[in-house]
Amino acid sequence: MDKLLIRGGHPLHGEVSISGAKNAALPELCAALLTAEPVVLRNVPRLQDVATMLKLIRNMGVEAEHAADGSVRIDASRLSTPEAPYELVKTMRASVLALGPLLARFAEATVSLPGGCAIGSRPVDQHIKGLQAMGAQIVVEHGYMLAKLAAGRTRLSGAHITTDMVTVTGTENFLMAAALAEGETVLENAAMEPEIVDLAEMLIKMGARISGHGTSRITIQGVERLHGCDHQVVADRIEAGTFLCAVAATGGEVLLRHARADHLGAVIDKLREAGAKVDAVDGGMRVQSEGRLKSQSFRTTEYPGFPTDMQAQFMVLNVISHGAASVTETIFENRFMHVNELVRLGAKIQVDGKVAVVEGVERLSGATVMATDLRASASLVIAGLVASGETLVDRIYHLDRGYDCMEAKLRALGADIERV
Repeated sequence: MDKLLIRGGHPLHGEVSISGAKNAALPELCAALLTAEPVVLRNVPRLQDVATMLKLIRNMGVEAEHAADGSVRIDASRLSTPEAPYELVKTMRASVLALGPLLARFAEATVSLPGGCAIGSRPVDQHIKGLQAMGAQIVVEHGYMLAKLAAGRTRLSGAHITTDMVTVTGTENFLMAAALAEGETVLENAAMEPEIVDLAEMLIKMGARISGHGTSRITIQGVERLHGCDHQVVADRIEAGTFLCAVAATGGEVLLRHARADHLGAVIDKLREAGAKVDAVDGGMRVQSEGRLKSQSFRTTEYPGFPTDMQAQFMVLNVISHGAASVTETIFENRFMHVNELVRLGAKIQVDGKVAVVEGVERLSGATVMATDLRASASLVIAGLVASGETLVDRIYHLDRGYDCMEAKLRALGADIERV
């Protein structure tokens, strides 16, 4: 099993290109199922979750190849099996995103309940409730969602959908399903993430009629058919945020090409308050850091608040900063699993329910640690970059689910890091 060996103590300097966003690429691969015409996605990151999604849609009879230049051409004209089996989706929760497009285009779908990482429950009841409001008949049995339209019906119907909570994948499923539904669909309490805006822009290129994306109220006027398109996946704000935290922790100066400062407002505000310098520049962002920073308390919440996917990485910054700070996690119930591993490196952290209190220390010392989920693994890499001696990060298959060539990018910035 691959591990990362890190010898800490090296500031980061240079420039790095931020890859396309995993959380945009996955729903956009599913959106390509809505049309029989070819779709080209560009800037698709080479990640384990993307490979799993490509394998899943190929299993349905779709042609899809990931080219060397990062583009993927999808041809779903011969899609013959509208099904997402458990053995292909057990490692990836995004598989639920196949439900809306398959149901909208083929009037039926069989989708396994999704798997993923261990950071907390991700109920699909909101997906089911919304699609039922659009006329779908869905039953859950033997670990599968079996969906179809009533006899004699060939299209979903527009509906007014208000979810009980803000759900990113739910909003994406409804967007895709409503694009081909009959009549108007209104989504209330919709998620506002940049990845949802990017998906909506792709659907509009395909002929969908969507307004309000990027707000909590999205309106979709259904059309009879969608056509192919050529679309560039938006840059990954979480990868960009991870590199911002890495530079802030190690010191140095790095240019993040393609990164969008307007997608990371809450994180950038906290970095600046901590003492790092972060500037939007033409074509990206520049981050500079020198000396120990000041601890910052924060609370995770839905976009545009502080993202839960950046909680672990910023916590490392607090671990080595001046003072004490509290970190409150409101999105996932099990998202402090990196704490025990950071303590092994010398961190002082106390957890009480949803709150972790971090007391800054002057130094960390290398040790063997184990990644428990995707963003926890990124936090351990950052900790290893600043710890004295050698840090060995085990179970980095989690990291490979969401970061494209992370160790190569860090090595190019001057980090002493290798895959073993």
